[in-house]
Amino acid sequence: MLGSIQSPQDLHKLDHNELAELAKEIRIKIIETVTNTGGHLGANLGVVELTIAIHSVLNSPHDKIIWDVGHQCYPHKLLTNRYKEFDTLRQLGGIAGFPCPEESPHDVFRVGHSSTSISAALGIAVARDLQQQDFHVVAVIGDGALTGGMAFEALNHAGQLDTDLVVILNDNAMSIAENVGALNNYLNTLRLDPTLSKARNELESFIKRIPAIGGSVSRLGSSFKDAIKSLLPGQLFEELGFSYFGPFDGHNIRQMQRALRDGIKRGGPVLIHVLTQKGRGFTPAEKNPEKYHGLVPSYSNSKTGTVSFSKVFGESLVKLAEADKRIVAITAAMQDGTGLSPFAAQFPDRFFDVGIAEQHALTYAAGLAVQGLRPVVAIYSTFLQRGYDQILHDICLQDLPVVIAVDRSGVVGEDGPTHHGVFDLSYLSHMPNLIILAPKNGSELKAMLQWALVQNHPVAIRYPRAQTTVTDQLEFSSDELINGEVVVDGSDCTLLAVGGMVDCAVKAAELLSPSINCRVINVRTVKPFNERDLDRFTRDTNLIFTIEDNAVIGGFGSHVARLAAASGQKRVITFGYPDQFVPQGRIDQLHSMFGLTPEQIAAAVNKQVQAQLEYRKN
Repeated sequence: MLGSIQSPQDLHKLDHNELAELAKEIRIKIIETVTNTGGHLGANLGVVELTIAIHSVLNSPHDKIIWDVGHQCYPHKLLTNRYKEFDTLRQLGGIAGFPCPEESPHDVFRVGHSSTSISAALGIAVARDLQQQDFHVVAVIGDGALTGGMAFEALNHAGQLDTDLVVILNDNAMSIAENVGALNNYLNTLRLDPTLSKARNELESFIKRIPAIGGSVSRLGSSFKDAIKSLLPGQLFEELGFSYFGPFDGHNIRQMQRALRDGIKRGGPVLIHVLTQKGRGFTPAEKNPEKYHGLVPSYSNSKTGTVSFSKVFGESLVKLAEADKRIVAITAAMQDGTGLSPFAAQFPDRFFDVGIAEQHALTYAAGLAVQGLRPVVAIYSTFLQRGYDQILHDICLQDLPVVIAVDRSGVVGEDGPTHHGVFDLSYLSHMPNLIILAPKNGSELKAMLQWALVQNHPVAIRYPRAQTTVTDQLEFSSDELINGEVVVDGSDCTLLAVGGMVDCAVKAAELLSPSINCRVINVRTVKPFNERDLDRFTRDTNLIFTIEDNAVIGGFGSHVARLAAASGQKRVITFGYPDQFVPQGRIDQLHSMFGLTPEQIAAAVNKQVQAQLEYRKN
């Protein structure tokens, strides 16, 4: 049946038994595909019936569906004529793991970060009204994403504008990790007694039917409505200007269809609260939704004797915290992904998961630092972008000793352009007072973390999504860390390599023509890096190559080129990502696409050095 669905309109012809059978087929297809390609499993299995209900009521793409985060869009893609190419999910040149407007008109808005759907949907709805168009707008947001402040800003604005908009709150009681905070506690109270979902409408209807006085009582206005709100669920959303419907069983297609139709009929801002189960229909994912939130591709292998940078970071922080009670750890709903689970288990009073709220996490860390603590904030590079102002204004301006662990820097693979961490060097490097470090391996990461925690300035340590090795424990003095490391010496040219690209630079140097002696520098400290550092590293070489897993505009190479231009004697060639978004694909494929393999770098260096030698001869 799934293979015969050419458009969502085909669902309008199916009865409830056929829709239930379709849900089974969708789950089988998702499990089979994600097992091979990797991707988000639990979230997608949890929204199968919800997605079917939405598409069986709406008329996409005329009606607009906006998914928050978008990692739960696989059923949507299967129902919008992408079944045949679904096996290419997250592959280079294949369909994206997130909504992608370039891929299909059914993907209205490109997403990948959380808490954006209500803002985007409201903008679309208001534009519809201004242009006197006629279509429905539905935003689907999870309970985890609803903890983000942007979602509440949008809810507040939507309630004020009072335009027709449906927000579906997909409540599965967790985001990636277990939800935290007062909002989660509030939603828990609504989940506990879903039988109250119809109470408000039934009470109003009952009062209106009272002979002689019913109509006048129901018209008493705000005092009457406030009295009802104080007794019944959904008060928070009602106070924000939304009509609240729910909670409903998100796996009951018939019930969901009715709720959506009723919500659209009500008009104005409507919030439909549905309860779903993450990993629904796949027992391992139901029992361990955090583990099955995302799966790595079947071809992804870890080398023997290696460990992830994230795990090195987490284990190192635990040991340091044992000796220093001032150390506290903060994450934004990424406890396991950032390697902080061992810290949380050993120091529960010193660990803080603030939910999907990166901005709050950073300023919260600043407040802790003001009072003498040593906060470490671990956030993926792509999500750290959301806290730019907090790093600049609340941490760097006050020169506070906050350590920012920038996980998943560089390209991250199949999650694609919304998740690549290729801009952090560009947006962090111009911040005064901030020290930026980049370890080449796990041993350096451990030493850098230890060093950073005794500094009286903010420090960012960026490291990739990769496996690494840990050998002997290194300890850096300030001079050693700032001075970097000469990995290979030579006099014909210099390769300045940042972090995870050091091994690539060493391999490239080995592939050069035998007549070329190339110096390779492990930069270690991206900032501060000044004229003196450039002169020391490049002394008798006039040809400089910089290699970084970052955008070239505003990156380390741009900084080096600016320094070299002042001397007028040195030429700088940068290796990194051009002024475009990097697509999805395996990391090795992406490096090859942008000239960042050892072979490509060696070929480019050979060409430039030979050209320089020819120029000197002439």
